[in-house]
Amino acid sequence: MRVLVLGGSGLLGSALLRRTVDRGDRAFGAYLRERAPIGGVDWHRVDLRDRAGTAASIRAIAPDLIINAAFRQSEWATTADGAANAASATAEIGARLLFVSSDAVFSGQGSPYVESATPDPITPYGAAKAAAETAVRALTPTAVIVRTSLIIGRGGASGHERRAHAAVRGEGHLFTDDIRCPVDVVDLAAAMLELAATGASGVHHLAGPEPISRYDLGRLIARRDGLDPDGIRPGKRSELAMPGPLDVRLDSAATQRLVRTKLRGPSVFLATRGDRP
Repeated sequence: MRVLVLGGSGLLGSALLRRTVDRGDRAFGAYLRERAPIGGVDWHRVDLRDRAGTAASIRAIAPDLIINAAFRQSEWATTADGAANAASATAEIGARLLFVSSDAVFSGQGSPYVESATPDPITPYGAAKAAAETAVRALTPTAVIVRTSLIIGRGGASGHERRAHAAVRGEGHLFTDDIRCPVDVVDLAAAMLELAATGASGVHHLAGPEPISRYDLGRLIARRDGLDPDGIRPGKRSELAMPGPLDVRLDSAATQRLVRTKLRGPSVFLATRGDRP
């Protein structure tokens, strides 16, 4: 099978490409600025903001499965318009599409959220992801939309790990009232590829089973990496002028029944060090 990962040089995209190569499929990675150092991947520069260019690239690669893991939190054109451009190009060639969405589509007022819950975003990024979901459903009705939560790498590969390390050094603080369901990037990549191989379509949740605050998550990361968690200062997101969603828990039980890979909570996957993101 020919698998194209849009956003292939990112944390999740890289894990998806490694998994694709390991299982013997033909792996294609799309990047905007820099390709990741992953062997066995055929790399292509694709700017999702360019509708015609995106369509031309996807036609040339002719993948069987496209996974769109590309986003930029501060840029609507990539996160929302880019998702629509990718979905349109996918529909044109009749490929399978898996779109990666986020728990940011929810306000936090209705936790826990099942897959049928209506998005009610209160941040620009959440609004862009919600708009992208709508475009993907309209353009590619058979697509799989995967909402996930905080994606944690291994060995400092994720932004959450870098923020935890900075907090240990006294640079900033982590919120005690900001609750999410973190997931290990390797677990997530495996579960997503399994889900894509089923006949599933529509919205699916793939997040960890363990709700935890960003503060407690940071402490677990620090312990795993041999740092002093007591150096992390606690803070309150609710005290910010624009706090955003506080308690966003995704209920992934229905989708977990469709895949063999069991998504672990951070108290499990952060218990030991890992050498790959």
